[in-house]
Amino acid sequence: MLTPQQIQFYRDAGYLGVENVFSPAEVAELRRVTDEFVEKSRAITANDAVFDLEPSHTPQVPRLRRLKDPIKQHAVYRHAILHPELLGIVGQLIGPGIASNGNKLNLKLADVGSPVEWHQDWAFYPHTNDDLLAVGVAMDDSTLENGCLMVIPSTHRGPVLDHHQDGVFIGAVTDPGFRPDGAVPILLKAGGISIHHVRTLHGSAPNRSPHPRRLLLFQYCAADAWPLLPGDKPWDSYAASMLQGSPVSQPRLAPVPVRLPLPAAKFGGSIYENQRGLKNMLFGAAKM
Repeated sequence: MLTPQQIQFYRDAGYLGVENVFSPAEVAELRRVTDEFVEKSRAITANDAVFDLEPSHTPQVPRLRRLKDPIKQHAVYRHAILHPELLGIVGQLIGPGIASNGNKLNLKLADVGSPVEWHQDWAFYPHTNDDLLAVGVAMDDSTLENGCLMVIPSTHRGPVLDHHQDGVFIGAVTDPGFRPDGAVPILLKAGGISIHHVRTLHGSAPNRSPHPRRLLLFQYCAADAWPLLPGDKPWDSYAASMLQGSPVSQPRLAPVPVRLPLPAAKFGGSIYENQRGLKNMLFGAAKM
């Protein structure tokens, strides 16, 4: 569980790193299953509903950059999102009623790995309040060399920056005056977790090392945070997203800034595709 000092740091800075949440055995099982999906991606030639591929992917050299909705792909990932210690930590930050609005596994394999340009998750899915966060489960040591998560402290208290280009959503900050001043890395050992607030500015560079950086990402929401852009069957979808506690039919409204991710991005399917065509790339292209 988090100490009062860690909780206050998260409140002030909008991020946190916590070591030793997952045991070595749990990490080994996550790696084993993930290796199986990389092997399966050899048979995939284009992005689909499960696999998102690096541009340099081939059957001979499989380069999977994202496994979509992993909790639906294998029980080991489903167990991870429900990890008791993990839910305990999240509950300390957003309350005991916890839902999830997304999950993915981002892979930056050795000597490759697409960057994720600077963005705020809030730009993708605004809610009635901002008690939302993302947890990254480090399956490998996360270092500067292999493209660890970078954050800009305390930006969760600031504005929602523009994530549009040429009149459509592009999934990355496009404010002309934006510079990632004060950015810091979240360095972790395998088994540790990163936590960042939904409005914290963050991104990651390509992997320039011979070591992989595989990060399992879970999005958690307070039970009384309702999406402003609900999908089909909003109550059923919301109720099914509950991980802990009971559904709430009275959303909590907070005075939070909102910019809708509309008109929709030209390229869909993942943040990598959303950001395709971004004119001002600060992290640059992946190594091929």
